[in-house]
Amino acid sequence: MFVIAYILEGLAVVVQIGLTIVYWLIVVRALISWVNPDPYNPIVQFLRQTTDPILEPLRRIIMPLTMMIHVDLSPLFAFFIIVFLQQSLVGIIYHVAGMFR
Repeated sequence: MFVIAYILEGLAVVVQIGLTIVYWLIVVRALISWVNPDPYNPIVQFLRQTTDPILEPLRRIIMPLTMMIHVDLSPLFAFFIIVFLQQSLVGIIYHVAGMFR
């Protein structure tokens, strides 16, 4: 059963790293959005392609709340969700892995 524990611990590490990468991609996209980036730049296109599937659903949900202040708060909410997943989901996977030891 210890093999399952190691597989689950590996999965937890992969999920943690994946969420951290997504976190930093959103940070970079938010910072670049402050300086009117060239939409044809390959880096800007990559950032948009990788972060839009995360930010667009949040924008649809949050947009009615932020119409008055004219600020896109979807990256902030994405950060909250990512941190929540890092703490809860990764913790749950580690806990389940511990049960198989």
